[in-house]
Amino acid sequence: MSRVVIEGGAVVTMDGGTAAGDAAGLAGSSYGTEDLLAGSSYGTEYAEGHVVVEDDRILAVGPGSAPEQDVPVHRVDATGCVVTPGLVNTHHHLYQWATRGYAADSDLFGWLTALYPVWAGIDEEITHAAASSGLAWMALSGCTTAADHHYVFPRGGGDVFGGVVAAGERVGVRLHAVRGSMDRGRSQGGLPPDSLVEDLDEALTGTEAAIDRFHDPSPGSRVRVAVGPCSPFSVSSELMRQAAELARRRGVRLHTHLAETVDEEEQCRAEFGCSPAEYAEQLGWLGEDVWLAHTIHLSDKAIARFGETGTGSAHCPSSNGRVGAGVAPVRPLLDARVPVGLGVDGVASNEAGGLGHEMRQALLTARAHYGPTAISVRDALWMATRGGAKCLGRDTELGALTPGRLADIAVWRIDGLGHAGIEDPVAALVLGPLPKLERLLCGGDAVVHDGHLTRTFESDLTHELRRASARIRHEEALR
Repeated sequence: MSRVVIEGGAVVTMDGGTAAGDAAGLAGSSYGTEDLLAGSSYGTEYAEGHVVVEDDRILAVGPGSAPEQDVPVHRVDATGCVVTPGLVNTHHHLYQWATRGYAADSDLFGWLTALYPVWAGIDEEITHAAASSGLAWMALSGCTTAADHHYVFPRGGGDVFGGVVAAGERVGVRLHAVRGSMDRGRSQGGLPPDSLVEDLDEALTGTEAAIDRFHDPSPGSRVRVAVGPCSPFSVSSELMRQAAELARRRGVRLHTHLAETVDEEEQCRAEFGCSPAEYAEQLGWLGEDVWLAHTIHLSDKAIARFGETGTGSAHCPSSNGRVGAGVAPVRPLLDARVPVGLGVDGVASNEAGGLGHEMRQALLTARAHYGPTAISVRDALWMATRGGAKCLGRDTELGALTPGRLADIAVWRIDGLGHAGIEDPVAALVLGPLPKLERLLCGGDAVVHDGHLTRTFESDLTHELRRASARIRHEEALR
């Protein structure tokens, strides 16, 4: 039995109800409510507190130093730090780490048109190198759980999905591996080349095989699989419908892109006579087992339906800004009690690639669009933790520091020049430069220690990523 005691720093538990709930749960807060939106509840905070971990679970959380322990312990001195739940990334495309910097000034459709032929050159080796680098970089930005949406399966590319899963094991973080698919190539009015798409049976068979091979539904699992046809403009209605049926028959979650651009809205109305949100509902794609990426262009009615059905939203502010897609209605979504998490999205449309940075970006983007009270610093942290856990169906295991939850914990150092003088540690974390990690624990295991990865070397990952990117560019030049 292994016990760890983290003490000496501020502890922000995020154990309240929702980012749009009632005021209950604020009694333990050390920072009052002056910077909270009216009616919000985030949970207990300690100006100085402790977290006790035993094996892969949180054993105790409280103020001050931890009580004397009855077994030998490993102590982590968190003086000068703020302790939070590990962050949860709800939307990514890890293979895209090998293709950063392409189509730097394009909108989404132009960017996809430029990149799809490039992605036709990925294989298992390239995908594993890209995924390992991406997960490592996210870990260094405080992320302990990542949802990766992989929908590109070039013929002859080997086991690309297995390469993503192996990367999660290599870095030591939790992975929600979304087995994506596309069956609508250019010849059928879609964007991807025909060489990159599967037919209906291939997509469904491959998806079910991924569930059989990798999905672990047990409590505390490190790998879970979700079903994820890519998007309405690259997938047939029949694949969308049958994928939802498959997911529910197998008891796994559903994920896709939706309402990302005005172009998508116009195409959906022209083809199907309805909005993307209405189209999704017609195909069985709203519900508590569904979370959708982007959800930018939503009507008030659609937002209400998301809230009524418990459909989640993966908000990707940096990527949305990079391709000029628009600003997601985060405040209205939260007010409608929609589970909203944060996503990095593929780093070919977000070259920075760190989830911790998305907290600040989400706050700034929302305030620039909706005004200075749109999103508070605790809203941003809630989306990065509790909101993300809700989207992935793991709100009872992840996203908060409470006894019994998994010991996914970030210890951020905020006593240096970049944060000096910021009294509120949550404001320091969200508004200041992203702090160095003193520790990042995933299931009690140290993934980051003193700002460095513990299970692999950054230099090795850098070399592998450079080689993978060079191979892609070389093969592109030969075509």
